[in-house]
Amino acid sequence: MTAAFTLPAAPETAPAAGAVTVHGSLSATEQHEISPVGVYVQHYLRRLEKNDTADRTDHLKGHADHAAAEAAKAVNTLALDDDEDEEETEELLSLDPTEWKKQDHYAVLGLSKLRYRATLDDVIKSHRKKVLRHHPDKKAAQGQLNDDRFFKCIQKAFDILTDPEKRRQWDSVDPEVATAIPSTKEKGNFFAVYGPVFEREARFSNVTPVPQLGDEAAPREEVEAFYEFWYKFDSWRTFEYLDKEDVEGGGNRDDKRYIDQKNRKERANRKKEDSQRLRSLVDNALKADPRMIRFKEEDKQKRNARRNAREEEDRKAREAKLAAEQAAKQAEANAAAAEEDAKKQRQQAHKQFKKEQRALKLLFKNSQYFAPAGTTPSDADVAAATAKLDKILAAKKDLDSIVAVRTEIETAHAAGNGAAAVDEVVAKL
Repeated sequence: MTAAFTLPAAPETAPAAGAVTVHGSLSATEQHEISPVGVYVQHYLRRLEKNDTADRTDHLKGHADHAAAEAAKAVNTLALDDDEDEEETEELLSLDPTEWKKQDHYAVLGLSKLRYRATLDDVIKSHRKKVLRHHPDKKAAQGQLNDDRFFKCIQKAFDILTDPEKRRQWDSVDPEVATAIPSTKEKGNFFAVYGPVFEREARFSNVTPVPQLGDEAAPREEVEAFYEFWYKFDSWRTFEYLDKEDVEGGGNRDDKRYIDQKNRKERANRKKEDSQRLRSLVDNALKADPRMIRFKEEDKQKRNARRNAREEEDRKAREAKLAAEQAAKQAEANAAAAEEDAKKQRQQAHKQFKKEQRALKLLFKNSQYFAPAGTTPSDADVAAATAKLDKILAAKKDLDSIVAVRTEIETAHAAGNGAAAVDEVVAKL
C-alpha cells in the first residue's frame, strides 16, 4: 500500500531548485576492538553454564589482560579526584595481603562509612580511585618504592565486594557493624532506640520488602504484622567467612574432611546463636513497645468488661436462683404450717366431736333415757334408747350436725319433750 502526501510550498527565502550547500564531510571510518572485560562481564561469566568452553574463557582472559595493561599505561596521566576520600592511615597502608581475612575490605576501598549500603557502582568507582593512586607502575614512575602489598589488598577487597556470594559472607560478619541489641531496661524513645536496630538487621532478610517499625500512630494490624514478620524472620546471614582453613597446605583428605566438618559445626552454632540474638531483639522490643503495651491494656479492659458482664449476669442468676429457692422454701414452710394448722384444727374438731358425742351420751344417761317423769326406765327402755343413740351417733359424723342434734334434743328435754325429739331425729335419719 502506498500513500500520497502533498508537501507545502517552499518559503520565498529557500534556495533555488538544484542549488546544493555543503556544510561538511564525514570522517574516515576507523575500526576499534571492544574487549568484554570488567566486573559486569565477571558477573555474566558466573551465570554461564559450567560447560563453557576453555577457548571462550581464555579469549576473555586475554582481553582482560590487555585491558589491564592499557590501564597500567594510563595511570601516570589520569587525574584523581580526592574530594571526600577517606583518610589512609599508616596502619591501613601497611596491611599484609596474606592476612586478608582479618582486614576491613570496606576501609581498604574507602567505603567504611557506607559499608553494606554501598552499591556496586560505589565499589567500582572507589576501586578505580584506589587503583589510580596505588598502582605499582604509578608509584614507580613517581620514584616511590615498588611495594604492591596494599595494591593486592585493594584487589582482594574488590574481588570480595563485587562477588555477591563473597560479599554476603563478609557482610554477615563485618565487625564494624554493631550486632548488640537493646535490653528491656534501655532508656530513651522506643522508636529512636529500636528503629535503627531493626533497619540494620533488615538487610539480612530473604523476604522483601521488610516491614518498618513505624511510629506511635501505626494501626494495630500493621504493628502485629511487623512482629509476626520478625518472629518468622528468614535470614540469609551466613558464617562461611569465619571458616578455618588448612593453613599448612597439603593436608591429606582426612584432615580436610575433619576441618570441613568442624567448620560446618561452628557455622551451625553461630547461626543458632544469631537466631537466638534476633529472637531476643524481637522479644525485648515487644515488651518495651508502647503500642503493644497500650494494645494489651485495651485488651485487658475489654476482657475485664466481658468478665464483669459475665460476673454480673452470674450474680443476677445466683440471686434469682437464691430468691427462687427461698420462695420455694417459704412456700414449703407455709404449706407445712398450713398443714400443721389444718391438722390441729382437725384434731381439735375431732376432740370436740368426741366431746359432743360424750355430751349426747351423757344427756341420754342423765335424762334416764327419756323415760316418763317419776319412773325408772326398764332394761328394755334403756336398750331401746341406747339403740336410738347408736343410730344417731352412726349417722352424725360431723361436729356441726351432732351439735345441732344435741342442742335440739337438749332443748326439747328441757321442755319435757326429749323422747319425742329423739324419735323425730331418728325418723329423719
